[in-house]
Amino acid sequence: MLLVLDIGNTETELGLFPLQEDGTAAPELAAQWRISTAQKQTADEYGVLIRQLFAMRGLELSAVHGIIVASVVPPMESLLRQMCERYFSIKAVFIEPGIKTGMPVHYDNPAEVGADRIVNAVAAYEKYRQSCVVVDFGTATTFDAVSARGEYLGGVIAPGIGISAEALFLRTARLPRVDFKRPPHVIGSNTVHSLQSGLFHGYVGLVDGILERLLAEFGPARVIATGGMAQFIAGGSRFLSEIDDALTLTGLRIIWDRNLHNRRK
Repeated sequence: MLLVLDIGNTETELGLFPLQEDGTAAPELAAQWRISTAQKQTADEYGVLIRQLFAMRGLELSAVHGIIVASVVPPMESLLRQMCERYFSIKAVFIEPGIKTGMPVHYDNPAEVGADRIVNAVAAYEKYRQSCVVVDFGTATTFDAVSARGEYLGGVIAPGIGISAEALFLRTARLPRVDFKRPPHVIGSNTVHSLQSGLFHGYVGLVDGILERLLAEFGPARVIATGGMAQFIAGGSRFLSEIDDALTLTGLRIIWDRNLHNRRK
C-alpha cells in the first residue's frame, strides 16, 4: 500500500492506494480519512492515531510500503519523518524542491508555492488535459490556474470561510457562533439566519467574483473544487459544478509514480 498524507493548517487528509508489482500505485483509493492537524502532538501520538485508523479498517501498518507527504506546516515535517521511520520503517517522500512533478511552475519564486497547490494542479491537469482552475477550500481558499500545456501559472489566495467566521465571532461580543448552513432565505429573520446568510452568500460572492475575473483574464477553463467546504459553497456557486474530494491525494499518487525511477537509483 501507498500511504499519502496532505498536511494542512487545520486538517490532515490521509489516503491509501494499493501498490502494484512495478511499484506504481493503483488509481483507486482503498481508504481515506480526515483528521485535525495538531502541531503539538508527538510523533508517537500521530503513529498511534494512524494505527487506530488502520485497525478500524482491519489493516496493519506493515501493509504500507511507501509514503508520500505534502505539508504546508513546516514544523510538522520533522515530526512526520520521525513517525514514518518509527512506525512504518519507511523514509517518506516529501513534496519539496527537487522532486519531479512533471509540471513547470511559472511563479516568480517557485519555492513559495504551497505543496498542496502544486499537487492539486498536477492531479487536475492529469485528469482533464486542458486549461483548468483548481479551487481548494482549506484554512485559506486558493485558486490555481493551469495552462492548456500543463504549466502552473499562479493564482489567488483568500481567507477561508472558517477563519473569516472566526474573526467575526471573536470581534463581536453579542453575535453567537452558528453552524455553517445555507439559510432558507437571503434575508434572515433572526440572528442565526442573518449570520448564516452573510457567511454563505458572502463567501459564494467572494468565490464567484474571483472566478469571474480570473476566467476573464485567463480564458475558458475547467473549474474543479476540492477541500472540506467545497460541497457547501458549490451549492450556491455559478462556477463550481465539479467537486473532487480526493484531488490532493490523487496528485500525491501521481507524483509518487513520477519519482519511482529516481527512488530506485
